Amino acid sequence: MSADFSALHEPLVEWVYDRTRADPLGGVSITEFGQSHGLTENQNYQLLQFCKGQRLLDDRHTTHDGPEANLTPRGLEWMEERRRRRADPAARAAAARKGLLVWLWHRKHEDVLLPAVTDVLNDPLSLFEGERLTDRDIDRASAYLSAKGLIKGDRNASSDGPVQAEITAEGEDCVDNYQGDIGAYERRNTGGTTNIHIGHNNGNIAANSRNFTLNATTHHGIDLAQVVMAARALRQAVPILDLPEDDAAEVTQLATRMEEEATSTNPDPGRLQRWRNQAVAILSSPVVSGALGSVLATYLGVVLPELPAGG
Repeated sequence: MSADFSALHEPLVEWVYDRTRADPLGGVSITEFGQSHGLTENQNYQLLQFCKGQRLLDDRHTTHDGPEANLTPRGLEWMEERRRRRADPAARAAAARKGLLVWLWHRKHEDVLLPAVTDVLNDPLSLFEGERLTDRDIDRASAYLSAKGLIKGDRNASSDGPVQAEITAEGEDCVDNYQGDIGAYERRNTGGTTNIHIGHNNGNIAANSRNFTLNATTHHGIDLAQVVMAARALRQAVPILDLPEDDAAEVTQLATRMEEEATSTNPDPGRLQRWRNQAVAILSSPVVSGALGSVLATYLGVVLPELPAGG
């Protein structure tokens, strides 16, 4: 039996995190986790190796008695950031709205008429940061989408939004052209230029603000302080970019790698540029809507310019 390690590695990291609260970097046997997912002992080891490749877990406590995992510092940071995002009510609401809208788009194209909106809870589209959304989350999302004219359907006395619904032509347009990003869909007819000022920012970046400028200073190559600043801004922007979960995790990881490399004793410009290129490729992809992704991609290009051949 094959195992989908890409789908299981995040649940395993969280499982280890939950069981090592008293000693965040201590070890815990993952045999029970593997058994609950139908894994063989060999697959447990393979899954742990997969997580090591993601630099989220390590196996320094493993013995002949079976695989034991411990969080790496990067894994601990990843979990703490994930819990913070999960606790953000605005991010949770946005995920519920997008998930329900895209789910109803699929039902429309499967010729399913007026499905119960709570059926989305059986679909991966109802997962937010690895946690299943609730009936209440979906009811609020249904009410919001209905008020925006993106879905229509039938309510009952105890619901805020339609309990059975279908996507409207406007909702289909939002999914077809904006990947279900409701904010981008609503901004489609607004004029003006959106710029981002990052400067010496240490908190959340000012996203979608007007009349700001993009500042970055370089000195004949790479300014490592600016690289650190750009990496932190990129990591802070991940929840705003509304990326698919795998892309969001990859961008967060790339930003962390760039910051760690830039602050190391002997930074490698080649590594920094390789990670810059990988991040820019995601920021420039069709899944990123709005101006923020392109501005961040430009910012990374300014602070990490291409080096001359042989440089």
